[in-house]
Amino acid sequence: MTAYGGIDLHANNSVLALIDDQGELLFHKRYPNELTRIRAGLAAFGDDIDSIVVESTFNWYWLVDGLIDAGFDVRLCNPARADRYDGLKYSDDFTDARWLAEMRRLGILPEGYIYPRAERSVRDLLRRRAHLVRQRTALLLSTQNLIARNTGDQLNANAIKALDRNAVEERLGDPNLALAVHANEAVLDRLDEQIDALERRAKAEVRPYPAFRLLKTVAGIGDVLAATIVLETGDIRRFAKPGQYASYSRCVKSERRSNAKKKGEGERRAGNKYLAWAFVEAAHFAMRYNRPVRRFYDRKRARTNGLVAIKAVAHKLARASFHVMRDEVPFELERAF
Repeated sequence: MTAYGGIDLHANNSVLALIDDQGELLFHKRYPNELTRIRAGLAAFGDDIDSIVVESTFNWYWLVDGLIDAGFDVRLCNPARADRYDGLKYSDDFTDARWLAEMRRLGILPEGYIYPRAERSVRDLLRRRAHLVRQRTALLLSTQNLIARNTGDQLNANAIKALDRNAVEERLGDPNLALAVHANEAVLDRLDEQIDALERRAKAEVRPYPAFRLLKTVAGIGDVLAATIVLETGDIRRFAKPGQYASYSRCVKSERRSNAKKKGEGERRAGNKYLAWAFVEAAHFAMRYNRPVRRFYDRKRARTNGLVAIKAVAHKLARASFHVMRDEVPFELERAF
């Protein structure tokens, strides 16, 4: 007998379902999120289990890693691409877990990528840096708005960072307002320290990667963007074509067309948002400092708008980065633009 498993994973519990090679239910049970108890439930079926499908949720690391360590063949289901079975009048966690196993049995499972455990922590380190950078930007904007609201002065980020304590109090003339700005400045200083520490560690970890060095030859890509692209991409060979990689990087239009007419839109959020950010950032830098890129951008903008034009540059850079990483060759500006 061959068994197929599906686990519907939640924040505090997991529902396990096992079916046989005919699709008949063998076992199902809800467990707390405790690896030992889930393993014990699977142990009764031993070597009969072909594979176990886990739904890709925010908290899958511990479960997938633990099951792999126990010797199971684990597959990650991409929920954005998984079609729900519409023939059921009633569904719950148990039917969801069973459907995960059924998709694997039928060979229609949309698999997600199980990122290598050894590199996952470095990738998450850079994601944490990005989160702190967003917090820093929010604080800078908050200080900028406070000063503009009370004085009418429009200061850029560099001017705000240059303000000392006396200058803040003199400009605002109110000790309460000055205290609010000082509080923001204290947090900003601490954020700068932590962002710098995370950045140094991440760059040290990815520096031995050949792709990291080669990506820095791409127009607009520096250390942080190169590290982000390397770590968010993972194994470049999982993408058969540059178009697939550009789509994963959210650098293509999300629409459905038939008979030369737009019939709707696909899932805009499908793909990797961190790669999307990295290539758009690279596009801005490339457009600013490379004439061929700027000319390409200007031609696109003349026909559309600035947002579409910058996404077109990002698309070019994503496709070029695919070849740079896959073929391990430096970037050639003339071929890309």
